[in-house]
Amino acid sequence: MGNNTRTIGIIGEDIAKNYLLDNGYKILERNFRVKSGEIDIIAQLNQIIVFIEVKSRSSNRYGLPYEAVDYRKQQKIIKAAQNYINFKRLTNYQYRFDIIEVYLNINKKINHIQNAFWT
Repeated sequence: MGNNTRTIGIIGEDIAKNYLLDNGYKILERNFRVKSGEIDIIAQLNQIIVFIEVKSRSSNRYGLPYEAVDYRKQQKIIKAAQNYINFKRLTNYQYRFDIIEVYLNINKKINHIQNAFWT
């Protein structure tokens, strides 16, 4: 991954974080990493813990952002989420996996896909 791609990713995650805060979410973690995978943002909305993959694009040359979250990537996120849930002993919560697309070329447009995939 080139430096430019990483920079785009960081900008996109900041935009997504601000969007979530503006919409009543509490940010629990950013860039949670375990051996099995990484989660960009872990947030909470009421009794729901939301595991969020942020995909940022400066163009659609490589397809729509959510298309990059394939089955293999989903499985890594799910495994990382299970680690987080166990580590933090988060019982009595509902869980959700979302994808937030950030289009940097279209005035930082956001597309929030709730329940983008399931365990």
